[in-house]
Amino acid sequence: MAGRRAAHPDVELHHEVVRGHPVQVLTQASAHALGLIVGTRGRGGFTGMMLGPVSQGVLHHAQCPVITVPHPEHVQQRSR
Repeated sequence: MAGRRAAHPDVELHHEVVRGHPVQVLTQASAHALGLIVGTRGRGGFTGMMLGPVSQGVLHHAQCPVITVPHPEHVQQRSR
């Protein structure tokens, strides 16, 4: 997030380290969030098409909108 805060001073940003299983922690956070952004690496037989276990779990259990963002490496592979 370096440099982003200066460019967007009106955006509130908090950094927090939380222990626990990612799906459970993100699902709990979703109760108080306007939205979650979750990265995915597209693991599995159809690289770039499948969600990993964390992004899939969050999509099923979140209490707010979820945006999944593919890993940049997989975006490049699909555009070839």
